[in-house]
Amino acid sequence: MSTLAHTMMTAARSADSGLANPGELDRYPFAEGPSVDRVGAPAWDGADPELGRVGRRAAGSRGRGLHGQLVQQLGQMIVSGDLGADRPLVPEEIGQRFEVSRTVVRESLRVLEAKGLVSARPNVGTRVRPVSDWNLLDPDIIEWRAFGPQRDDQRRELSELRWTIEPLAARLAAGHGREEVQQRLSDMVEIMGHAMGQGDALTFARADAEFHSLLIQVAGNRMLEHLSGIVSAALQVSGSAVTGCERPNETSLAQHGRIVDALAGGDGAAAEAAVRQLLTVHPEVERVVPAPREH
Repeated sequence: MSTLAHTMMTAARSADSGLANPGELDRYPFAEGPSVDRVGAPAWDGADPELGRVGRRAAGSRGRGLHGQLVQQLGQMIVSGDLGADRPLVPEEIGQRFEVSRTVVRESLRVLEAKGLVSARPNVGTRVRPVSDWNLLDPDIIEWRAFGPQRDDQRRELSELRWTIEPLAARLAAGHGREEVQQRLSDMVEIMGHAMGQGDALTFARADAEFHSLLIQVAGNRMLEHLSGIVSAALQVSGSAVTGCERPNETSLAQHGRIVDALAGGDGAAAEAAVRQLLTVHPEVERVVPAPREH
């Protein structure tokens, strides 16, 4: 096994078990008082009641500690519809509910505002925004939708978007002939092969995500490059039937190899065809878009 493959497999196992450090909890610094009914205040029935104490799961696998966990929790509740459009989000209530500081609440709401999920206005406060205002290309929102009630729509939309983006990126990338990129893509195929042999689905998926992200980044189109995060998010959402790639098998591994060979040979048409074939491995995708017709 190459050094790169060993490093990536080790990192994947370590990241999968990483949790926030003890002592990160910053409790909201005011005493408990009698509950007060607020008109239009959100119900927190879908929230994790132990977020501050024992809910130290890695926030979206991004290692952002308590702040990231609160963003994750609130984001999932908004995307799932538990906190519907135009519902008020009262910082004091959030702080009490999740036992976090004013700073954590404030910064978390700013992140959600940047994603288009909430808006903060003077004399109005912070409210949940309608779906039409969300940044649906944000990797976090892609992930939250993929695990919520909209998961079927999310998977279909991701499939259609990838079908549009990746074959074109492969065709464009074939004309670049950058040796370091070719080597990196080959390394990813090697890692996927080793991971499949060891039954390491996590490492396989991460190498697969990097392969497809790199393919888009080397297309030489900066607008396409900005979409690489979408593909990574699609591939890293476990269990999503977006492509056969996240299910390690010899067929998908061989198809990745054919993409690398086509790029190395500067054959844009072959690279494009190989990507289209790869994206139709999974039956779910075949119901979204037809396989390319034989000429």
